Amino acid sequence: MKNVIVTDVPRPALADLDRLAPYGVATVHEALGRTGYLGPGLRPVQQGVRIAGSVVTAVCWPGDNLMIHAAVEQCGPGDVLLVTTTSPSTDGLFGELFATALQHRGVRGVVTTTGIRDTEELRQMGFPGWSAAVSAQGSVKATAGAVNVPVSVGGQTIRPGDALVADDDGVMVVARGRIAEALEKSQARLDKEEATRAAFREGELGLDRYGMRPLLDKLGVRYLTAEEYAREEAEG
Repeated sequence: MKNVIVTDVPRPALADLDRLAPYGVATVHEALGRTGYLGPGLRPVQQGVRIAGSVVTAVCWPGDNLMIHAAVEQCGPGDVLLVTTTSPSTDGLFGELFATALQHRGVRGVVTTTGIRDTEELRQMGFPGWSAAVSAQGSVKATAGAVNVPVSVGGQTIRPGDALVADDDGVMVVARGRIAEALEKSQARLDKEEATRAAFREGELGLDRYGMRPLLDKLGVRYLTAEEYAREEAEG
């Protein structure tokens, strides 16, 4: 890894990020073919928040948050700071003071594969965070890393300027070049789900709505009365 700080990263339009956020992680993930999810290990420290923002990455050494300080300078309105480390670490690299600085710069939240602390203060100030751990363990500021370089989280490659979508269900990445596609397909999925929801309210079954009865038959699933089932069980 080069010890670099990359500046002037191209970003998505704020209007597109604003439109993307309300769809939420589950809808966008499904709409894009179940891709981009960063895994169940990143959990919110608050509830009821949905954001979408342009990624600024910070690569730190375990237990060292020097490069988060460097990353703050590169953050601006509509961004989300993504922090990861060169090897696994659950130390509390991010807390309320960082959030204060980022909130002043219009940053929408933080996602980190490490720990977050000061969670009560973050909730009180309305600065959302997603992390792999909550930890009071402090950190040092001693080792060079990188800012705004591609990183890998949960098997997904994330590049500066991509979009992160985050809510109660977790976090996902949308490549900058796929944001328009994500918006179109997410709306189409919502429209389809609303039609299905209306059908379910009228009593239609998923087996019929999704045409799954032939699949059950193909898989050898049989319908038996309770009496028929008891007889087959008794016969062995």
